[in-house]
Amino acid sequence: MLKKRELSIGVVGVGHLGKRHLENVIKSDMVRCSGFYEIDKEKSKKIINENGIKSHASLDALLKESDAIIIAVPTTEHFKIAKECLNKRKNIFIEKPICKTLKEADALIKLSDENNCFIQVGHIERLNPAIFTLKKEKIKLNPRYIEIQRLAPFNSRGTDVPVVLDLMIHDLDILLSLIDSTVEKIDATGISIMTNSIDIANARIKFKNGCVANITSSRIAQDYVRKLKVFEKNRYITVDFLKGLTEIYKVLDLEEKIKSNSITTPFIRNGKEKRIVYEKPHQNKFDALEMELENFIESNKKISKPIVSGKDGREALNLAITIQKKIEED
Repeated sequence: MLKKRELSIGVVGVGHLGKRHLENVIKSDMVRCSGFYEIDKEKSKKIINENGIKSHASLDALLKESDAIIIAVPTTEHFKIAKECLNKRKNIFIEKPICKTLKEADALIKLSDENNCFIQVGHIERLNPAIFTLKKEKIKLNPRYIEIQRLAPFNSRGTDVPVVLDLMIHDLDILLSLIDSTVEKIDATGISIMTNSIDIANARIKFKNGCVANITSSRIAQDYVRKLKVFEKNRYITVDFLKGLTEIYKVLDLEEKIKSNSITTPFIRNGKEKRIVYEKPHQNKFDALEMELENFIESNKKISKPIVSGKDGREALNLAITIQKKIEED
């Protein structure tokens, strides 16, 4: 097993997210930061002045001093950078979406398999405290209807891709991780308002097991909204990604056991006494980006596996591209 700090991690791209990744690597006591590579010289100078960390003149120079790489460049550059890293047998963490096209994603997955490397994809909502709570509480879901909203005020960052690949893909990844079934039908619509690509989109996805999901994503909203609602027979679960909060409402018979901290409301259904039970599971607060890094480090040390694998990222991309094509056909 690798000793403390024996693993060295480098970062490619120090924009908004890349800078945060770099700072997390620097402060981690589990690894050594091997520096970063950034084509924007002004950004490089700023990072050097702020952190005193080494800036490499080329990607190849960074790879020579790194065991693993975090890639946080624009989506259009993902494939080129990731391919070079994998060819040098480096495990990679790559921000979502994994690539711009399925052909590129498939090529990277094939290359990682051939070189005995792994790909971890930055679908950060998988590490949201609210989603973690569902897993911790071992809540088995059997959704019949799911509603997801991800709305944000306009920001020029990320507009190099449509909102489906920028925002909605987060929720598509969550959706695929929650539903154990394949997609049967997709209806989608969207419109361009602020940019040359789709800025607001809605998709209705029907799965073969009968579950239906309705997802809305917008990058031209007035306020931030990131919510997931799961509707099942006798149970409703709501997840607020912004607050990291999970709330559960369920219908139980009077004799069924409940948790001591539950809030109940009695009612009558079909002549039988029932009660609505409200539960708010304890939330562990943590930084999801730091958890992503911890998972990446442990995966490199073979302690665990990536929570979001390259294949997971590929499946989310596949669904996103299918939705985007549906919108373009509309």
